[in-house]
Amino acid sequence: MDKRECDFSPLKEQLIIELENISSEVTIGIKKLEIDNFCLLSKISSIKEQFEKAEAMAASFYLNCYLSPFTDKYIDISTAIQNLSIQKHGALIVIERKNQLDSLIRPGTPIDAKLTHSLLESIFYPGNPLHDGAVLVRKSHIFSAANVLPLSNIVVGEKKLGTRHRAALGLSEISDALVLVVSEETGRVSFSVDGGLHPIITTSSMLV
Repeated sequence: MDKRECDFSPLKEQLIIELENISSEVTIGIKKLEIDNFCLLSKISSIKEQFEKAEAMAASFYLNCYLSPFTDKYIDISTAIQNLSIQKHGALIVIERKNQLDSLIRPGTPIDAKLTHSLLESIFYPGNPLHDGAVLVRKSHIFSAANVLPLSNIVVGEKKLGTRHRAALGLSEISDALVLVVSEETGRVSFSVDGGLHPIITTSSMLV
Protein backbone atom coordinates (compact mmCIF):
# COMPACT_ATOMS: atom_id res chain seq x y z
CA MET A 1 0.00 0.00 0.00
CA ASP A 2 1.36 3.42 -0.90
CA LYS A 3 1.17 6.78 0.83
CA ARG A 4 -1.80 7.88 -1.29
CA GLU A 5 -3.81 4.83 -0.24
CA CYS A 6 -3.23 5.56 3.46
CA ASP A 7 -3.89 9.30 3.47
CA PHE A 8 -6.44 9.33 6.33
CA SER A 9 -4.81 12.28 8.04
CA PRO A 10 -7.11 13.02 11.04
CA LEU A 11 -6.97 9.46 12.33
CA LYS A 12 -3.24 9.21 11.66
CA GLU A 13 -2.62 12.43 13.57
CA GLN A 14 -4.64 11.17 16.55
CA LEU A 15 -2.70 7.91 16.51
CA ILE A 16 0.62 9.79 16.54
CA ILE A 17 -0.55 11.91 19.49
CA GLU A 18 -1.66 8.82 21.40
CA LEU A 19 1.67 7.06 20.84
CA GLU A 20 3.57 10.19 21.89
CA ASN A 21 1.49 10.31 25.10
CA ILE A 22 2.33 6.68 25.81
CA SER A 23 6.03 7.34 25.22
CA SER A 24 5.90 10.29 27.60
CA GLU A 25 4.15 8.23 30.30
CA VAL A 26 6.75 5.45 29.99
CA THR A 27 9.62 7.97 30.28
CA ILE A 28 8.04 9.57 33.39
CA GLY A 29 7.56 6.16 34.99
CA ILE A 30 11.18 5.16 34.39
CA LYS A 31 12.49 8.45 35.83
CA LYS A 32 10.30 8.17 38.95
CA LEU A 33 11.39 4.58 39.49
CA GLU A 34 15.07 5.55 39.23
CA ILE A 35 14.76 8.49 41.63
CA ASP A 36 12.01 7.60 44.12
CA ASN A 37 11.71 3.80 43.99
CA PHE A 38 8.22 4.58 42.68
CA CYS A 39 5.65 1.74 42.50
CA LEU A 40 4.85 1.31 38.82
CA LEU A 41 1.78 -0.93 39.12
CA SER A 42 -0.84 1.81 38.68
CA LYS A 43 1.25 3.49 35.99
CA ILE A 44 1.61 0.23 34.04
CA SER A 45 -2.15 -0.34 34.27
CA SER A 46 -2.78 3.15 32.86
CA ILE A 47 -0.24 2.64 30.06
CA LYS A 48 -1.87 -0.70 29.19
CA GLU A 49 -5.21 1.07 28.72
CA GLN A 50 -3.53 3.67 26.52
CA PHE A 51 -1.93 0.91 24.43
CA GLU A 52 -5.33 -0.73 23.94
CA LYS A 53 -6.77 2.58 22.76
CA ALA A 54 -3.81 3.08 20.41
CA GLU A 55 -4.26 -0.45 19.05
CA ALA A 56 -7.89 0.29 18.22
CA MET A 57 -6.90 3.56 16.53
CA ALA A 58 -4.17 1.83 14.53
CA ALA A 59 -6.55 -0.93 13.46
CA SER A 60 -9.09 1.65 12.30
CA PHE A 61 -6.43 3.52 10.33
CA TYR A 62 -5.13 0.39 8.63
CA LEU A 63 -8.65 -0.90 8.00
CA ASN A 64 -9.27 2.05 5.72
CA CYS A 65 -5.83 1.56 4.14
CA TYR A 66 -6.68 -2.05 3.37
CA LEU A 67 -10.15 -1.20 2.06
CA SER A 68 -9.49 1.83 -0.13
CA PRO A 69 -7.55 0.08 -2.94
CA PHE A 70 -10.29 -2.52 -3.41
CA THR A 71 -13.56 -0.66 -2.94
CA ASP A 72 -14.56 2.97 -3.32
CA LYS A 73 -17.41 2.26 -0.88
CA TYR A 74 -15.27 2.18 2.26
CA ILE A 75 -17.13 5.18 3.70
CA ASP A 76 -20.48 3.37 3.27
CA ILE A 77 -18.97 0.27 4.86
CA SER A 78 -17.60 2.30 7.78
CA THR A 79 -20.97 4.04 8.26
CA ALA A 80 -22.78 0.69 8.20
CA ILE A 81 -20.58 -0.92 10.83
CA GLN A 82 -20.88 2.20 12.99
CA ASN A 83 -24.68 1.96 12.91
CA LEU A 84 -24.72 -1.83 13.30
CA SER A 85 -22.40 -1.49 16.30
CA ILE A 86 -24.64 1.07 17.99
CA GLN A 87 -27.70 -1.16 17.50
CA LYS A 88 -25.81 -4.36 18.41
CA HIS A 89 -26.87 -6.03 15.19
CA GLY A 90 -24.45 -8.87 14.46
CA ALA A 91 -22.78 -8.72 11.05
CA LEU A 92 -20.17 -10.49 8.95
CA ILE A 93 -18.90 -8.61 5.88
CA VAL A 94 -16.29 -10.01 3.49
CA ILE A 95 -14.39 -7.63 1.22
CA GLU A 96 -12.84 -9.53 -1.65
CA ARG A 97 -9.39 -8.27 -2.59
CA LYS A 98 -7.00 -10.00 -5.02
CA ASN A 99 -8.00 -13.63 -4.32
CA GLN A 100 -11.25 -14.89 -5.87
CA LEU A 101 -13.32 -16.39 -3.06
CA ASP A 102 -15.89 -18.49 -4.94
CA SER A 103 -14.14 -21.79 -4.23
CA LEU A 104 -13.50 -20.95 -0.56
CA ILE A 105 -17.02 -20.17 0.65
CA ARG A 106 -20.39 -21.87 0.48
CA PRO A 107 -22.45 -19.53 -1.71
CA GLY A 108 -25.56 -17.92 -0.36
CA THR A 109 -28.16 -15.71 -2.05
CA PRO A 110 -27.12 -13.59 -5.06
CA ILE A 111 -27.70 -9.86 -4.58
CA ASP A 112 -25.59 -8.03 -7.19
CA ALA A 113 -26.60 -4.57 -6.02
CA LYS A 114 -24.60 -1.38 -5.61
CA LEU A 115 -23.32 -1.16 -2.06
CA THR A 116 -24.90 1.42 0.22
CA HIS A 117 -24.73 1.58 3.99
CA SER A 118 -28.53 1.34 4.25
CA LEU A 119 -28.62 -1.86 2.19
CA LEU A 120 -25.87 -3.41 4.29
CA GLU A 121 -27.68 -2.47 7.48
CA SER A 122 -31.00 -3.86 6.23
CA ILE A 123 -29.42 -7.22 5.35
CA PHE A 124 -28.21 -7.64 8.93
CA TYR A 125 -31.43 -6.42 10.56
CA PRO A 126 -32.56 -9.13 13.00
CA GLY A 127 -35.23 -11.30 11.43
CA ASN A 128 -34.09 -10.69 7.87
CA PRO A 129 -33.65 -14.17 6.33
CA LEU A 130 -30.25 -13.10 4.95
CA HIS A 131 -28.78 -11.80 8.20
CA ASP A 132 -27.38 -15.10 9.45
CA GLY A 133 -24.35 -15.42 7.20
CA ALA A 134 -21.71 -13.34 5.46
CA VAL A 135 -22.15 -10.61 2.87
CA LEU A 136 -19.62 -10.74 0.04
CA VAL A 137 -18.48 -7.37 -1.30
CA ARG A 138 -16.78 -7.10 -4.69
CA LYS A 139 -15.54 -3.62 -5.51
CA SER A 140 -18.57 -1.32 -5.22
CA HIS A 141 -21.22 -4.08 -5.18
CA ILE A 142 -22.79 -6.47 -2.70
CA PHE A 143 -22.34 -9.66 -4.68
CA SER A 144 -24.21 -12.04 -2.37
CA ALA A 145 -25.51 -12.55 1.18
CA ALA A 146 -26.00 -15.46 3.61
CA ASN A 147 -22.69 -17.01 2.53
CA VAL A 148 -21.08 -19.63 4.78
CA LEU A 149 -17.38 -19.23 5.56
CA PRO A 150 -14.84 -21.84 6.73
CA LEU A 151 -14.33 -21.81 10.51
CA SER A 152 -10.98 -21.36 12.22
CA ASN A 153 -9.88 -23.59 15.09
CA ILE A 154 -7.73 -20.86 16.60
CA VAL A 155 -8.03 -20.07 20.31
CA VAL A 156 -7.41 -16.51 21.52
CA GLY A 157 -6.14 -16.73 25.10
CA GLU A 158 -8.79 -18.25 27.36
CA LYS A 159 -11.59 -16.59 25.44
CA LYS A 160 -13.85 -18.73 23.29
CA LEU A 161 -14.56 -17.07 19.97
CA GLY A 162 -18.07 -16.88 18.57
CA THR A 163 -19.02 -18.35 15.21
CA ARG A 164 -18.78 -15.03 13.35
CA HIS A 165 -15.27 -14.37 14.63
CA ARG A 166 -14.15 -17.93 13.86
CA ALA A 167 -15.58 -17.55 10.35
CA ALA A 168 -13.77 -14.25 9.83
CA LEU A 169 -10.48 -15.78 10.94
CA GLY A 170 -11.09 -18.95 8.95
CA LEU A 171 -11.43 -17.14 5.64
CA SER A 172 -8.56 -14.74 6.32
CA GLU A 173 -6.28 -17.68 7.10
CA ILE A 174 -6.67 -19.09 3.57
CA SER A 175 -7.11 -15.94 1.48
CA ASP A 176 -6.25 -12.24 1.39
CA ALA A 177 -9.89 -11.30 2.12
CA LEU A 178 -10.65 -8.67 4.72
CA VAL A 179 -13.55 -9.67 6.97
CA LEU A 180 -15.45 -7.30 9.26
CA VAL A 181 -17.32 -8.62 12.30
CA VAL A 182 -19.88 -6.87 14.50
CA SER A 183 -20.70 -8.69 17.73
CA GLU A 184 -24.41 -8.89 18.47
CA GLU A 185 -23.63 -9.32 22.19
CA THR A 186 -21.39 -6.30 22.73
CA GLY A 187 -21.62 -4.27 19.52
CA ARG A 188 -17.83 -4.34 19.28
CA VAL A 189 -16.29 -4.33 15.83
CA SER A 190 -13.23 -6.25 14.67
CA PHE A 191 -11.65 -7.04 11.36
CA SER A 192 -9.68 -10.09 10.32
CA VAL A 193 -6.87 -10.10 7.76
CA ASP A 194 -3.94 -12.49 7.24
CA GLY A 195 -5.19 -14.76 10.02
CA GLY A 196 -5.26 -12.00 12.65
CA LEU A 197 -8.20 -10.42 14.48
CA HIS A 198 -8.06 -6.71 15.34
CA PRO A 199 -10.52 -4.58 17.35
CA ILE A 200 -11.39 -1.19 15.88
CA ILE A 201 -12.96 2.00 17.14
CA THR A 202 -16.40 2.85 15.82
CA THR A 203 -16.47 6.63 16.19
CA SER A 204 -17.66 7.76 12.77
CA SER A 205 -15.30 10.75 12.58
CA MET A 206 -12.34 8.42 13.00
CA LEU A 207 -13.57 5.80 10.57
CA VAL A 208 -13.96 8.21 7.67
